[in-house]
Amino acid sequence: MHSQINFGYPWWLDYGHLTLAVLFLALFALGWVRRWNRVAMVLIALATVWALTAFAMLRFGFDVNGRATLPTQAFLRSGTGKVLDMGAGTGRSTLMVLEARPHSTVVALDSFSDSYVQHFGGKKSDAIEKGTAKLMANLRAAGVDSRCTVQPGDMRQMPFEPATFDAVVSAYAIDHLNRQGIGQALGEANRVLKPGGEFLLIVIARDVYLKFAFGPLMAHSGMVLSDFWERNLRDAGFEILEQGNPPATKFVLARKP
Repeated sequence: MHSQINFGYPWWLDYGHLTLAVLFLALFALGWVRRWNRVAMVLIALATVWALTAFAMLRFGFDVNGRATLPTQAFLRSGTGKVLDMGAGTGRSTLMVLEARPHSTVVALDSFSDSYVQHFGGKKSDAIEKGTAKLMANLRAAGVDSRCTVQPGDMRQMPFEPATFDAVVSAYAIDHLNRQGIGQALGEANRVLKPGGEFLLIVIARDVYLKFAFGPLMAHSGMVLSDFWERNLRDAGFEILEQGNPPATKFVLARKP
């Protein structure tokens, strides 16, 4: 069933470094045949090792096009409830929740606008229709589509009544907003949560893992100082329960008092 799931992230996130490694190996072979000087050959060898290492880290560590796992088992420990996925994209985080918590239901919210088209391609004019279809196709391939509905909408002003959800998750979505938008989205997450509800926030981290693999290529609005998310969650009315740093990511589990 996994082969039918396509989260749609660009190929180079998984295989770009492998392509570089092949090119460096070809260059090394050429240098070996033509007897290039030792310094050049050592530099090419080091570049090859870097490319292969970065490929292994991103493909088997981060694995952006693979199934995601909950970074903490404390999230929705009861295993039941109505969950909102803010910025669901093509369904990776939605599937994560539905598989880890088989008695839950999820409402997958996404604006399917500029950011969606930038990440997953297509045309803005039909992004809602095609984005919804792609998300549900992934859930259908995993056999969990009956427990999910898709709601187009902006996470900064969500079309839900207060205290609608038992839990909220947002993965690699809120950190694409500017500072004002982040505050609005966190405030909305608090508004739609029931008292005692949990919010699992997952963002791209600023760490040596990505710096080693990409350097400045992975510049990202969410790659901020370590206490940024905790501070803004508290400002939005949340209590911090847990936090951690899986490869290339940061998660914070918070609760609405």
